[in-house]
Amino acid sequence: MKLYTDLPGRRTLQILADLGVVAWVCAWAWVGRVVHDATMALAAPGHTLQDAGSGFREQMNGAGDAVRDVPLVGDRIAAPFRQAGTAGTTIQSAGTDLVDGVTRLANVLGWVTALVPILIVGLVWLFLRGRFVRRATAAQRFIDQAADLDLFALRAMARQPMRKLAAISPDPTGAWRRGEESTIRALALLELRDSGLHPPAA
Repeated sequence: MKLYTDLPGRRTLQILADLGVVAWVCAWAWVGRVVHDATMALAAPGHTLQDAGSGFREQMNGAGDAVRDVPLVGDRIAAPFRQAGTAGTTIQSAGTDLVDGVTRLANVLGWVTALVPILIVGLVWLFLRGRFVRRATAAQRFIDQAADLDLFALRAMARQPMRKLAAISPDPTGAWRRGEESTIRALALLELRDSGLHPPAA
């Protein structure tokens, strides 16, 4: 598998592009984390409600326990305090629901913020890099000797723009049929450069 081109300038651009994608992923992962943490700050009132509800319930239950030992009427006096303590449980549950809702929202916002730009750039990068790797790997199998240039010259005449072909020869097809080595090599170079390969030695 050929991951990078043989051409120095283009290889440098490929490496820089790969590093840029890694930096892009890291940057948006950090932004997603910041969004998550910022959203989680909205859960502060929920934590306050949890603490307030729990504290209120404990205080009411403690007061009920304190008056339960009063002779004759202790249980009757303690009952209202315990009933009032259930209000603390309700408040605590409301706080828990708020915290859970904010947590779910923070997770969704954090992941969406990070993944959308990462996926957009990542898919484009994967497509371009995958196309290059497939093309360069396939082409490299045929470029082990000078005779293979004939195949790339033929491919160049089918794929390259007319202006590039005309710059090499006024009759590239005829030159190819006549086996003119200089023209065949020049045509093959056009295709090899697009595939990121160096030609074999002349």
